[in-house]
Amino acid sequence: MPETYRNPQPELFTWEFAADPYPAYAWLREHAPVHRTTLPSGVEAWLVTRYADARQALADGRLSKNPAHHSGQAHKTGRVGIPGERQADLMTHLLNIDPPDHTRLRRLVSKAFTPRRVAEFEPRVQQLTDRLIDDFAARGSADLIHEFAFPLPIYAICDLLGVPPEDQDDLRDWAGAMIRHHGGQRGGVGRAVKKIRTYLLELIHRKRADLGDDLISGLIRASDHGEHLTENEAAAMAFILLFAGFETTINLIGNGTYALLRNPAQRALLQESVQRGETALLATAVEELLRYDGPVELATWRFATEPLTVGGVDIPVGDPVLVVLAAADRDPARFAGENTLDLARKDNPHLGFGHGIHYCIGAPLARLEGQFALAALLTRLPDLQLAADPEELRWRGGLIMRGLRELPVSFTPESADAR
Repeated sequence: MPETYRNPQPELFTWEFAADPYPAYAWLREHAPVHRTTLPSGVEAWLVTRYADARQALADGRLSKNPAHHSGQAHKTGRVGIPGERQADLMTHLLNIDPPDHTRLRRLVSKAFTPRRVAEFEPRVQQLTDRLIDDFAARGSADLIHEFAFPLPIYAICDLLGVPPEDQDDLRDWAGAMIRHHGGQRGGVGRAVKKIRTYLLELIHRKRADLGDDLISGLIRASDHGEHLTENEAAAMAFILLFAGFETTINLIGNGTYALLRNPAQRALLQESVQRGETALLATAVEELLRYDGPVELATWRFATEPLTVGGVDIPVGDPVLVVLAAADRDPARFAGENTLDLARKDNPHLGFGHGIHYCIGAPLARLEGQFALAALLTRLPDLQLAADPEELRWRGGLIMRGLRELPVSFTPESADAR
């Protein structure tokens, strides 16, 4: 039996755990697959770690997304959900509501993420990717998180929402404050969220007089044509698309690039394929990176609206349930070679974007950004390598997302003639 399984129950949510949670999740899958624990915030919740149980829970209508169903008072004090969203009156978004409101609001924004609309966005993503790499390619070193993985999705989602270019750096600064302040530093997050809300409400007012082809203009048109979308709902929807749209993709690019750097044989296969102009392996590679070390560690909060049983464990009404996507996606009962990075993996129904009616609406855009980002890095910086000891890298603490704080790399500087 592996050493991991002989050890006593692992300690969760420490800095050591954040750096590599997978041995602890393997222990939980083996010994306590549906596990009640006390979170760093003091809230008690159930962790679901096996793939079959996770998939069931993600699609179970008895698990509500509405924090009002929590039997405790944590939802009133902001200890569940996104820090600062309650104080900023931004609760009415897709991650906090159930049908029929969820169905209505999701329909309003789904048009922005159809395959056709995402395909139309490809030139802009390519332009952003090239521009960001241009900024550091001649230097021979970079922090890929702050200089590439972070700004790329921020500028992309701002374009999609309709944020004017002259305002996008402000959104970048506020979004950066949201991910810098973590764990107990919820005040900093709250201030950033309030600034974003104030800006979004002002932008909604401005756009009413000059509607465009962007997502916020679409929300305004829907409201004006009888969809009964309140101003707060429109601001909350824009906020969650901004928040979920950038942090997920930051971690997809950052974690994915790091995984490739730590697996040189797999990286070489992908690099050769990309340099030949092929796309098939690139597509399966992004799916495997989502499974292997995905950007979302735990699915967002759910609350039992009635007593139910998950994985043979009885869960009382009102209890929070957190589906551990990172654990489910390395379940050996579903994935052969679960701890091995296999970029050509074919049978890969990972849960990296969730499952059921709350499946990530922005998944097509995240996949596009991930593919373009990795292809550009492997093509333009072919000898890219990690410029730090892996043990020295810091991971952002938190509950839902998991990603690197920085990713220092080095490479042969690109000459101006090569651009």
